[in-house]
Amino acid sequence: MITVFSKNNCIQCKMTKMFLTQHHVDFVEHNIDEHPEYVDQLKADGFKSTPVIKLPDGQSFTGFRPDMLKQLA
Repeated sequence: MITVFSKNNCIQCKMTKMFLTQHHVDFVEHNIDEHPEYVDQLKADGFKSTPVIKLPDGQSFTGFRPDMLKQLA
C-alpha cells in the first residue's frame, strides 16, 4: 500500500492525493498536523517537507511528482 504523509494547507499534498485518486491508486494518508508522531520518523529519514510518498517496495520520494506517480497508475 502506498502511504502519503501530508499536512494541512499543502498544495503539493492536495495535488498528489488528487492525482492518485483520479488514477484509482489506493493509498493511506497520514496528516502530520493531526498525527505529529510521524514527524520525527520523517525527519530521521531525511525529509524536510511534505508530501512524502512511501511505496510498498520501501522507496520514497517527496513533492508532487507526476512522473513518479504515473508509474503507480
